[in-house]
Amino acid sequence: MVLAACIAFFVIIAAVITAFGYSHFVRPASILDQLSTASATVENPAYLDPTMQAKPPNALAKLLVTIGGMFPYSPADVGMMKRELVSAGFRTGYSVSVYIGIKIVLCAVLGLLAFTTRERVTENPILRLVFPIAGAGIGFFGPGLVLSRLSARRQEQIRLALPDVLDLLVISSEAGCALDKAILNVSREFKTFHPAISEELALVNMEMLAGGSRIDALRNLARRTGEDQLKKLVAILVQTDRFGTSVAEALRTQSEFLRVRRRQEAEERAGKVGVKLIFPIFFFCMPALTIIVAGPGFLQLFKNLLPTMAGLK
Repeated sequence: MVLAACIAFFVIIAAVITAFGYSHFVRPASILDQLSTASATVENPAYLDPTMQAKPPNALAKLLVTIGGMFPYSPADVGMMKRELVSAGFRTGYSVSVYIGIKIVLCAVLGLLAFTTRERVTENPILRLVFPIAGAGIGFFGPGLVLSRLSARRQEQIRLALPDVLDLLVISSEAGCALDKAILNVSREFKTFHPAISEELALVNMEMLAGGSRIDALRNLARRTGEDQLKKLVAILVQTDRFGTSVAEALRTQSEFLRVRRRQEAEERAGKVGVKLIFPIFFFCMPALTIIVAGPGFLQLFKNLLPTMAGLK
């Protein structure tokens, strides 16, 4: 009964999250992509950021925004959550309220579910007291772990796409394009292959079109993503723009460095494989191998030794 209730609760939560994600991200993105293909003469790449909406798109998002707005948070906490959400790719004005609402709803639901099922799960009074607290804690801190994972995945996607981005920037710069036009070309060409970096570069171009300086737009790019390699690239571009040195040469050097760094990381991971395989081999392979190799010998030993020992009595 408890297992069926847990499975049903998981299915309900998964369905709610799937419906929210489809209505909030997938459907607006597909509509805006159709509009972008229909109007190919538009130079502004705003369609690359489909999450920029002023109001929640559906009733569930409005409910989460309302719930999240009921609980006060300090400006420092709100700023930290906003940075994490932006790093994960959520840049709407109501994303913080939705995030807080999700944490509160999951905390209440999981805490209530654990409280109602504690008598069926365990008979220990201490565990009955700890079980609802643990459920509420998982519901409250779980979204933070998921958000950290999404942010790390997005940073990895950006890091893996940087060498290709730099190669195309070098080609565009050597072909006579300015850095602004080269960034716009990269954001368009890499929309399908590397959507994360394409979206970020499109925002850089939008900031420059809105009147911001190139240096400020590049620095905002580094702050949004939080990726160390991208911060180094932005620092190089800022120094290049400030001192008037060759942009193509700096980008080519950085691209070669990133490829060498990626190869070194791959070699480092390959070197750690032997150490990481010790525990699986010891706990999983060795027992099975011992049974296969020494099992027949032990059976013969017991078969011949036990009757002999019984005869000695």
